[in-house]
Amino acid sequence: MPNQPLAEVFGFPPDDFSSSAARHRRNKLCPFSNKVPNCTKDKANDPLGVCSIVRDERLAITCPIRFRQEWLIVDHAAAFFFPPDSTWTSLTEVRLNDKNGKSAGNIDIVLVQYDKEGKVLDFGALEVQAVYISGNVRRPFEFYMGDPAGRADMDWTEEANYPRPDYLSSSRKRLAPQLLYKGGILNDWNKKIGVALDRGLFESLPNLQETEPQEADIAWFVYDLEAVQDQNRYRIVPHQTVYTTFSKALEQITRPEAGKLDDFIKRLQDKLDKQLVITNPPDTQQIDLDLG
Repeated sequence: MPNQPLAEVFGFPPDDFSSSAARHRRNKLCPFSNKVPNCTKDKANDPLGVCSIVRDERLAITCPIRFRQEWLIVDHAAAFFFPPDSTWTSLTEVRLNDKNGKSAGNIDIVLVQYDKEGKVLDFGALEVQAVYISGNVRRPFEFYMGDPAGRADMDWTEEANYPRPDYLSSSRKRLAPQLLYKGGILNDWNKKIGVALDRGLFESLPNLQETEPQEADIAWFVYDLEAVQDQNRYRIVPHQTVYTTFSKALEQITRPEAGKLDDFIKRLQDKLDKQLVITNPPDTQQIDLDLG
């Protein structure tokens, strides 16, 4: 367990005391193309400015805006969605309705291909999945922000609810429902989907059955955070791209691997034994006799 759980605060490592880092902390700024200059994570007026946390020897990206650095994700998605030399742009937070006009949620980024007159020719959807956190990350964040220079190397290991990446919740509670609802509509329309995600989160998923890029419905864009030499900063870098079909990927993600049947039967037996003890108390006459 690392002593310091915070990897990036308002875009900078906790031990970066440059004028730029200090300015971002002081004004609660986001350097990664948020809709507004300020960080708005969790609360707009009191943002949780943690972009990533330390996870073993790597970092876990905990904010979806962190993926927007240099907008590499849209370049990679466009190469999957459209033919070479296409004219395209990106739109963020686009509402998607179902057949009855009810919202199925917002698509994180829609890439739109258009002609010389500005008419839409095609589009693809890019979903961005950051990592959920188990434990409490706001407490160490607020403690650090109280005195960045004095607490950059703080030891948080003895504190309760030490923050860790929660990959299981990230996939089951967020990613799978997103693919089921929004992805289901897009797949019915025969539109391609891109998923940008953290390397640790991707490696926690089942081994997805890959296909050729030209046969794929989904491209999984897997990223890492890499230290920049001679700078106390991190940059997002592509780790790998995995191509799958929609139906097979959804089946594999939403269907958990079965545990041992014997373990479940043992659990049932233990609960049954406890219940039988409660529902079959000793005979009161026998108790009276025992007491004389």
